[in-house]
Amino acid sequence: MIISEAATERGAAVEARLGRIPASPYLWKIIALLSLGGFFEFYELFMTPFVSPGLIRNGIFLAGSNGLFHLPDQAAFASVTFLGLFLGTILLGGVADRWGRRAAFRGFALCYAAATILMAMQSTAIAIDAVRLIVTIPIGAQLITLDTYASEIVPRDLRGRVFALSFAIQTAVPILALLGWLLVPRDPWHIEGWRWIMLIGGAGSFAVWFLCRNLPESPRWLARNGRLEDAERVTAIFERHAEAHLGHSLPAPTLSAPKPMAKSSLAEIFRPPYRRRTIMLAVFHFFQAIAFYGFGNWLPALVSGQNHNAPRSAQVSFLITLAFPIGPLLWSTIAERYERKWQIVGAAAGTAVFGLLFATHTAPLGLVVLGILITLMNSLLGYCSHAYQAELFPTRMRTRAVGFVYSWGRLSTAFTSLIIGFLFQRFGTAGVFAFIALAMFVVVVSVGVFGPRTRGLTLEQISD
Repeated sequence: MIISEAATERGAAVEARLGRIPASPYLWKIIALLSLGGFFEFYELFMTPFVSPGLIRNGIFLAGSNGLFHLPDQAAFASVTFLGLFLGTILLGGVADRWGRRAAFRGFALCYAAATILMAMQSTAIAIDAVRLIVTIPIGAQLITLDTYASEIVPRDLRGRVFALSFAIQTAVPILALLGWLLVPRDPWHIEGWRWIMLIGGAGSFAVWFLCRNLPESPRWLARNGRLEDAERVTAIFERHAEAHLGHSLPAPTLSAPKPMAKSSLAEIFRPPYRRRTIMLAVFHFFQAIAFYGFGNWLPALVSGQNHNAPRSAQVSFLITLAFPIGPLLWSTIAERYERKWQIVGAAAGTAVFGLLFATHTAPLGLVVLGILITLMNSLLGYCSHAYQAELFPTRMRTRAVGFVYSWGRLSTAFTSLIIGFLFQRFGTAGVFAFIALAMFVVVVSVGVFGPRTRGLTLEQISD
């Protein structure tokens, strides 16, 4: 179905008006709320290594070769986590394109909040893994909804910086490490520490669902779906807040020739000019997830494998996690100075080099320094990829397209979590980082050779 010419012109006018609105406290408030939702999503994603010791201590999870497939039960827990994320991104990616960014964002938050609390009530490995699969399905769709939502409301010259700062808020790993340190060895009020960690995540997600009740819908989504009066009304709200912040009126928008606002199907991502981008991003996500989640989800075990002093290893792991929020804040200072694709290439190369060096060290200081460097590289890789993928597809299919390419990283991690468990058992930390380095080589080639440039361009210039 093609929308009328008059509607197309009004939609183009909305996009032109959005393109010249600078950042304002109102915009940063919206980004902060979205990032808070992302915080609890990352909380769920990186929960595995911090609840597993408590589940082992309570006899629910088995360590070593005693678990499922003769691997640690932590590997199976991580595997079903990413299987659920894969199902969420591949099956529910179109929800936000059909029903709107705001409705999808809040709906998914409510679903995974309820499921996380249900998971905390289970007492067998099979039940926990089964509910974990359910929990992570809405999380998988939520993450791509957040990326799409943010990319459509921020100015083009701030997209990288906004994603970097948002990523800093979202990185819940230090909080998880602290909670794991304080709660898991203890049972406050006779409730196991690992249950507390899950309950805190669920309660936080309910809070986000409530706080985001007044979020505006994406004007770009409204315009592309024929809701032009709503799109113009929300755009006017952004304009009023920006003008109040600046103290003067905004310049008149520069209108370009409007393009037909056609409805889209997922099949379009396999046709030019999007086919090359789709293949490049699918390959990128399949291999980058090995490093990002392979290191994050196995951090305490990898540190312990190099330094066999358990209390000291816990301290080393906690110190490394402090770099998770620091990294995006650091990278936000250069986010708009360099082309996004080259930042990704540099981060992948750094992860490979520092990871191989990590496997040669045993002293706590060396492990902390190299662990922080790996974390910084992973944070650069993470925030850049979230911004980059949302830039490469048009509004009419952005969430579905991002969901498809992003799902390959989830599918990859569902299997590579088991592979990393096997490599760690047989070859130790060196085997894990050799595997990660090989994956990073593929990332460097795929993005460096086939990735398009996006710096300084509007979403419409990049993707339409």
